[in-house]
Amino acid sequence: MITNSIVVFLFLLVSVFAQNNEIMAKNILGIGSTQAVAVSGRLICNGRPAVNVKLKLYENEILFDRLMEESRTDGNGQFRVSGSKREITTIDPKLNVYHKCNYNGLCDQKFTIHIPKDYVTSGNQAARTFDIGTLNLANNFPGQSTDCIN
Repeated sequence: MITNSIVVFLFLLVSVFAQNNEIMAKNILGIGSTQAVAVSGRLICNGRPAVNVKLKLYENEILFDRLMEESRTDGNGQFRVSGSKREITTIDPKLNVYHKCNYNGLCDQKFTIHIPKDYVTSGNQAARTFDIGTLNLANNFPGQSTDCIN
């Protein structure tokens, strides 16, 4: 006979396992659905293309954000990033932008763009792309900070 303490222990064990290996645990338990998101745009610095700017698309989590894709801008400052994750609830995607426009420090300037949930679609490929338009990195963005570990 299984006691309540054993059931609680097994639940906690699965919870810890799920945080360390989210996809495997969710597949074993058969919960959640695959959801995708895509973001595109162009980055400039003082009117010139912001070339080779690092971009990271994350699924915003309570403890640790999960990287979905990392990319860089092209020679014209343009980019498109996309990714998918298996989640029980709707994913909460965000795009981190790391740049050095008008900044000479050792680290990067970082700001985050939160992607609206209506751009999250079912499946492995995003059905719609959230276009941020053209952003001038010379501007100050809300929440912008210095990031040395990205």
